[in-house]
Amino acid sequence: MTCPLCATDGGLVVARAPQFRVVRVVDGDEARRFPAFYRLIWATHVAEFSDLSVTDRHACMEAVTEIERVLRSLLSPTKVNLASLGNVVPHLHWHVIARFEGDSHFPAPVWAAAQRDTVPALARPLAEVDAAIAQSLASATRTLG
Repeated sequence: MTCPLCATDGGLVVARAPQFRVVRVVDGDEARRFPAFYRLIWATHVAEFSDLSVTDRHACMEAVTEIERVLRSLLSPTKVNLASLGNVVPHLHWHVIARFEGDSHFPAPVWAAAQRDTVPALARPLAEVDAAIAQSLASATRTLG
């Protein structure tokens, strides 16, 4: 079986580092209902966070933190959801999703049933958010080595 995260980018690539890439989900209902839905995808095929070295685990979580920080700074979401499930695609990836009160599923998880048919209006264009994430990660990865 071919891993979809090994075979494709898994979304619109926003940033790429030697250890990982960050994509914005652009296809399907998730992209419409949750426009600020990002994934950090580990470059090599590993299934679990504990498969990474200590250095790589630190780099991974620093990157997830930077994505969250940018989303909070530019979009002022009600909450940022972080998840690393991998039940369907057993390739290490983190979901980083800006959530807004009144979005289609809030306060339930994005994978629950929709409670209403609404799409959040964002304070900034997604291209600006993408660029800020890329810039922040470029600075962070230089620092982390």
